[in-house]
Amino acid sequence: MGKLVVCVAVVCSAAAAVMLMKRRMKNCGDWGKAMAILKEFEEKCATSVGKLRQVADAMSVEMHAGLASEGGSKLKMLISYVDNLPTGDEQGLYYALDLGGTNFRVMRVQLGGKENRIVKHEVKEVSIPQNVMAGSSSDVLFDFIATALAEFVATEGDDFHLPPGRQRELGFTFSFPVKQLSIASGTLIKWTKGFSIEDVVGQDVVGELTKAMERVSLDVRVAALVNDTVGTLAGGRYNNPDVIAAVILGTGTNAAYVERAHAIPKWHGLLPKSGEMVINMEWGNFRSTHLPVTEYDQNLDAESLNPAEQIYEKMISGMYLGEILRRVLCRMAEEASLFGDYVPQRLKIPFILRTPDMAAMHHDESADLKVVGNKLKDILEVPNSTLKTRKIVVELCDIITSRGAHLSAAGIVGILKKLGIDTLKNGEKHRSVVAVDGALFERYTKFRNCMEGTIKELLGDAADSIVIELSSDGSGIGAALLAASHSQYLGLDES
Repeated sequence: MGKLVVCVAVVCSAAAAVMLMKRRMKNCGDWGKAMAILKEFEEKCATSVGKLRQVADAMSVEMHAGLASEGGSKLKMLISYVDNLPTGDEQGLYYALDLGGTNFRVMRVQLGGKENRIVKHEVKEVSIPQNVMAGSSSDVLFDFIATALAEFVATEGDDFHLPPGRQRELGFTFSFPVKQLSIASGTLIKWTKGFSIEDVVGQDVVGELTKAMERVSLDVRVAALVNDTVGTLAGGRYNNPDVIAAVILGTGTNAAYVERAHAIPKWHGLLPKSGEMVINMEWGNFRSTHLPVTEYDQNLDAESLNPAEQIYEKMISGMYLGEILRRVLCRMAEEASLFGDYVPQRLKIPFILRTPDMAAMHHDESADLKVVGNKLKDILEVPNSTLKTRKIVVELCDIITSRGAHLSAAGIVGILKKLGIDTLKNGEKHRSVVAVDGALFERYTKFRNCMEGTIKELLGDAADSIVIELSSDGSGIGAALLAASHSQYLGLDES
């Protein structure tokens, strides 16, 4: 009997050892698979200096094509009709309306000329109810906006001065696809961002707003219709006369720049007196064979609301970086048991990993990567993650962010190349500033540092003459400034 017990114990012990060895072998195999997926992803995301120069060249070529004719390029290169950017001499009271999402902002600004600049400004944010965003009539939306604007105008204090006999003027930032017809008119091409009021499509949005203001007895003239990137450019130029371009790097991305009017073949009107025209590039739709597109990017695009569009935006903007990370982690969990013997159910939810969460993990410098562990627990409900797993997550953050920052830098260099200021000529020194707005650039430090470093590397000797400057909240102030620089009272002395 004793021998039998000993024999059974030996057999059980041997079986346990075999099980342990198999588990260790499986773990080694899984770890090898995870590292293989990581290495493959890193190789496909690679952006050598040579490749980035090709992307910059392609951006410049597409800019030329988009300026030559309508539909000549994936870049729309929209004529903004902004031919007078703020100089700092602007004086008076101006309003701004910034509509670009589920909230809109109204703002008033008192400008005091070169000496006093922005004397005072006030802002109010208003949330748009869902039934208004998806209403059956344009009147519902624009009446809601006009009423809120009228209430805001009614609170105008003694610190704001409108000369007697003058009409209030407003800059309208409208961040939806628009076919611009003049500085103060444009028809809506399509709604995005959850809006779906069909009878506005094809209508002049300034006309709709003006009629709504008349219905609430509000006497305000819309002096300029702009998108947020053009507004950022105006705000940047007001603060720094060397600003030649603006880039938005936030949830979405876009760029605008100052072009010589004679370099726009598709412009058939009279050349503006300033000789310049601001171009809204809509660069999120840029595409090139040189972009390092992976299977994760292809699947994300195929499952998106706008497949085969905005490819560049889907590789560099805040809306998508966290989602790319989720997709790679999901494959690692399924094929390499990254989180153990199960795939976290929450990891299968699209867009559950937001870019701000990704940035927090990427910036984690603690020895045990505690922030990464907490994010995995809180968001994906992974109760216990190993340090090795957390390190893989940080590596993936670095690969995705570096690629996005490198490609953003190449796009900016492409603009500089189009303007002929990407190299030093005959030893001449100039100073050009690119104003950048958006939470991705402002708050994701590693993205920002990587982008700025890459621009310097690509420009070489010319890097000292190019400055990348943060321009926070440029779009709201910028719209008010454009109302001032396109005022009906230009040239008349303030009384």
